[in-house]
Amino acid sequence: MIEVSAGALVRDGRVLLALRSPHKLAFPGAWDLPGGVVEAGEPPVEALVRELREELAVDVAPASASPLCEVTVVPDGGPVRLRAWLVDTWRGEPVNAAPDEHDALGWFAVDDLPPLAHASLRAALVAALR
Repeated sequence: MIEVSAGALVRDGRVLLALRSPHKLAFPGAWDLPGGVVEAGEPPVEALVRELREELAVDVAPASASPLCEVTVVPDGGPVRLRAWLVDTWRGEPVNAAPDEHDALGWFAVDDLPPLAHASLRAALVAALR
């Protein structure tokens, strides 16, 4: 099973989401949390730190990430276990450092959250932000 780590950067009651590029195989054109595939032998929280550095150019301390949810989804490529964390402390200003992965970034308040790639992830975000 493929494992994915993703992070919900939260600031001032808003969460940072990434709009997946339309050429992505899984969930093209959907809003989602930034993150990516856990490499072989890599602890999921370390994958989170690496992915957020690669995709957003921010530095996250593993201790600043708290578990948000874990969901299993089955896109066309087979089952994927997604682990998501809430992150409220990081260094640097998030930018789209992976334009091949995301078409845009946006900060959203709980009442303005768009549909996400994973409905259960959206429900967990709503509960955490309220």
